[in-house]
Amino acid sequence: MSDPDPVDGDLVRLWPRVGRGPRREGLFALWLTLRVALDLTLDPPLAERAARRRQTALERRLSSLTLPPPLRRALTAALQQIREEGASGLPIVLANLVAPVREATGPEAADLVLQLTRQARLRSRVPSR
Repeated sequence: MSDPDPVDGDLVRLWPRVGRGPRREGLFALWLTLRVALDLTLDPPLAERAARRRQTALERRLSSLTLPPPLRRALTAALQQIREEGASGLPIVLANLVAPVREATGPEAADLVLQLTRQARLRSRVPSR
């Protein structure tokens, strides 16, 4: 991705506004998951082994966080879809996160995920150069 990364900008700016506890850990877990998901869009792509290692590390990290149950289920499902479908499934992975993110962390984070979903859909329609 050549444009500024909204995950490292907008999402991180939400942290100070979120109190401690499951909501903050949910925002952190979302950030970690989006980083791994957006790695699928890198050009050149990560080596397959490196991508698998990052996904495994994410899975371990998510298991140690206290997350609201809907968000935990959504992030676990997202990680599974990333493993199975790779970059081709990214728009669906992101779209499936919007509602649980809205419920668990608030509308600002959900709007960011929705924006990323739209960008992923546009990228998947544009033929490679």
